[in-house]
Amino acid sequence: MSTNIGVILKDVLDMKIEELPGGVPEPEPDQVCLSMGPVGICGSDVHYWQSGRIGDFIVKDPMVLGHESAGTVCAVGKDVKHLQVGDRVAIEPGYPCYTCPACLSGRYNLCPEMKFCATPPIDGSLCQYYCHKAAFCFKLPDNVSLDEGALLEPLSVAVHACQRGKLSFGQKVLVCGAGPIGLVNMMVAKAGGATVTITDISESRLAKAKEMGADATFHVTSRDSRETADNIVKLYGFSDLTIECTGVEASIGAGLWATKPGGSYVQVGYGKAEVNFPIVAVGIREIDIYGIFRYANCYPKALALVASGAVNVKGLITHRFPLQEAIKAFEVTKAGTGVKVIIDCDK
Repeated sequence: MSTNIGVILKDVLDMKIEELPGGVPEPEPDQVCLSMGPVGICGSDVHYWQSGRIGDFIVKDPMVLGHESAGTVCAVGKDVKHLQVGDRVAIEPGYPCYTCPACLSGRYNLCPEMKFCATPPIDGSLCQYYCHKAAFCFKLPDNVSLDEGALLEPLSVAVHACQRGKLSFGQKVLVCGAGPIGLVNMMVAKAGGATVTITDISESRLAKAKEMGADATFHVTSRDSRETADNIVKLYGFSDLTIECTGVEASIGAGLWATKPGGSYVQVGYGKAEVNFPIVAVGIREIDIYGIFRYANCYPKALALVASGAVNVKGLITHRFPLQEAIKAFEVTKAGTGVKVIIDCDK
């Protein structure tokens, strides 16, 4: 039996690289087994490592991390018809029940029975071999790399956010936060014909955003949300659509104040469970606020954006490590010294 090495979160602050029980897994009839390639580290992976929970999702037993991933099919379940051994695929990391009202309405991301990689108690894909529902594995065309396939996961978050905010051609879009999620939202908004201003407290992240296509950047230096918004509006005007990607209370307030009357605001970033924000201003200015949770039916659109060249996600990758150096990769991500850190499970 071949071994299968993975990155396991044993407990808070206790992460190990070790052999997974059972060796290489056998796919169920509706699954494929994948020889894993690149896996990106998400902020949620770091949060589980550092805190052991995100909201009501609590790590109670050892869990394999990782959900931004791509790999190559090495075995196929007997009921799978659209994939074969050797196909390179991007993995949409969650699969729903298919039968609840949310699933039947097309909003399967809200399925109460969703099984999502590296969300307790479901194991993730940061290992050498991993089985997943074939229906949620998307074959990559020859001009799309495995790295790009792995990055379809955060890109799908941005596709969903822009759809929820009803992005349209010619809009002014304000993106709050120039981390990985802010950057993919900027790129999707640009691909949708918007002019994008992006904010951050880090000048180096703003420089990266400018390099990747931001029309304008704004360096946040004040904790006063109204002051920040006033300065943004003075320079660039009100936004038609604001996409907030930090979850920081001051940034949420600034984003709302900088949105035009009748405009739209999408909350992507998560921070504190409860925040103060200018509810009266939201009401009397009729700002439409949208929440998002992951994505639904967005992987094919994200793949089309990459395959067509409309969006280039490769520039997000700043660091990469072999599987045996995964803990070092997590330390780099935690330190915030890069944008997107990749772990190569096949090296």
